[in-house]
Amino acid sequence: MAKKAAAKNGPRILVTNDDGIHAPGLQVLTRIAQELSDDVWVAAPEEEQSGSAHSLSLANPIRVRQLNPRKFAVKGTPSDCVLMAVRHIIKDRQPDLVLSGINRGQNIADDVTYSGTIAAAMEGTQLGIPSIALSQAFGFGESHQVKWATAEHYAPGIIRKLVKAGWPEEVLININFPDVSVAGVKGIEVTAQGKRDQSLVRVEERIDARNNPYYWLGFERVLSNPPKGTDLHAIYNGMISVSPLHMNLTHARTRSALVTALGKL
Repeated sequence: MAKKAAAKNGPRILVTNDDGIHAPGLQVLTRIAQELSDDVWVAAPEEEQSGSAHSLSLANPIRVRQLNPRKFAVKGTPSDCVLMAVRHIIKDRQPDLVLSGINRGQNIADDVTYSGTIAAAMEGTQLGIPSIALSQAFGFGESHQVKWATAEHYAPGIIRKLVKAGWPEEVLININFPDVSVAGVKGIEVTAQGKRDQSLVRVEERIDARNNPYYWLGFERVLSNPPKGTDLHAIYNGMISVSPLHMNLTHARTRSALVTALGKL
């Protein structure tokens, strides 16, 4: 589909998201990627795909709309976007790095299992490409405006350090920026995935114009008391959270216990 690109300076970077092709966070992430390389490609969902997790469009066709020589809107999920980009749009040369985001809102604790932002990085990881998910937290401070400048200021340096250090093939990196100004960031912390208080989940019932009920799912924006070292604790305390997430979901200790418990048939 795309014409073969000329030689570029820096790594080939694929930028994607789950908030959609017109999302402000995608524009921010594209600028960040362009600080790192001039071989930047964008493939993002035509419409918002928040909460789509690691789903693929298997029952419906995928349509691709080219917006400029290196920017494509994909009628599908974030995982579809990465797969289509790597296997079709820029199949002449695989990306060296996948950047997903910047998500409008944090992806921490249990959020990572629902997140399309994380899922796009998962898809990149499955395809053998180092992948990073980036999210800008908001809603914790007095202002309800998303502080994109915080992510834009700190992300390039963090990404450079991560790429230089490297990480295992079955790991993706999840970065969350706190809901504070650039000057308000207190530092950076390598964290573990936390656990959200599920009692904060709410189901809001409403009535439509035909007197039929419908529902909105959401979370109460109440700060819990998470343990130190978790992504939740870092974000609540104005720290940038960097979490390595493993693709292999096997729980080794339970597996060993079940081998003993089940024995042989």
